[in-house]
Amino acid sequence: MSYPTIDFLFLSEEDMIKAGVRDMRACIDTMEEVIKCLRSGDYVMGGANHNSHGSQLSFPKTSKFPNMPLDEGDDRRFMAMPAYLGGSFDLAGMKWYGSNSNNKTKGLPRSILTVMLNDKDTGAPIALMSANILSAMRTGAIPGVGARYLASRDARVCGICGPGVMGSTSLEAIMDTCESISEIKVKGRGQASLDAFVAKARKQYPKVERIYAVDTVEELVRDTDVVCFANSGNTDPSTYPYVEGGWLKPGALVIGVSCFELSADFMAGSCSLVVDNTALYEAWAEEFPYPSFGANNIIGSKFTDMIHDGLINKDEITDLGDIICGKAEARRDDNDIVIFSVGGMPVEDVAWGKICYEKAVSMGIGTPLRLWDKPEMV
Repeated sequence: MSYPTIDFLFLSEEDMIKAGVRDMRACIDTMEEVIKCLRSGDYVMGGANHNSHGSQLSFPKTSKFPNMPLDEGDDRRFMAMPAYLGGSFDLAGMKWYGSNSNNKTKGLPRSILTVMLNDKDTGAPIALMSANILSAMRTGAIPGVGARYLASRDARVCGICGPGVMGSTSLEAIMDTCESISEIKVKGRGQASLDAFVAKARKQYPKVERIYAVDTVEELVRDTDVVCFANSGNTDPSTYPYVEGGWLKPGALVIGVSCFELSADFMAGSCSLVVDNTALYEAWAEEFPYPSFGANNIIGSKFTDMIHDGLINKDEITDLGDIICGKAEARRDDNDIVIFSVGGMPVEDVAWGKICYEKAVSMGIGTPLRLWDKPEMV
């Protein structure tokens, strides 16, 4: 019996840029299709529950082994994030995630990411691609989908907590879907990063009347129509940016890409709670026993803790897919405050990876690599 040759395509970061990985409008539209696939159930992620975010390898604080990596700072980990996504994508793949906050001392980004796309039947590799930009774009695009369906149509003021990569791509997506934004506020910790964020935003959005930094969370959220938390965080909720419910503008949309803290009683009584994929948070509740919030710093895990505490019922959490498909309302009335939790899922990496791969093939870019002419062991 003869076996076929297997070739796959390697796409560098430069190749990915040429293939349109930075096209935010296309990424937002792609992520909306992903949300629809999630709602229909046409996907599989890791774990026995088929909804695991990924399998994470973390390091100990101390070790008797001299070569063992140590957890010397926030976010030192490896993570494998596999998924199959159906619909028009119909492809399997995995994001491989390496992260160390000390990378900046070596001139490297905190995270170094790759995505592998695979044939769903044989497992053969189709493409291996640089994924730092891919991941940042799909992360920002989900807030864009949320803003498309959840933000007030006349939203004028946008606030971003975290002037890093996630803050920049989230702002880009929100600006794409909320065309009436005329004021942008940003809060961060370092003056240099704040100055760079403001300078970049002024160049990128010349029609926006005011773009400026603020000192406090209260300044960020007061009189703000769309607030996005895209800051870095850890597993200690006492360190998260704290939002007093009374600071929030009636009708505001609050997007949690990363951690922030808001009273459970306030959310239960005054807010509509929306998630990107209900099953993801149920899986996290299994993986991080109550209280989940903190062990997992995404606000949607606080929603599941609120169910445990009897503050809300399960049906009081709305899936964004139901809103997109017209099966649920985004908010109860125009003054309702919407809290939208963004978990981040490998199906998103597979989807945007496939779109960029197909564009690369059509453009004839990338480096073909051969796995084998014929397998030696069968």
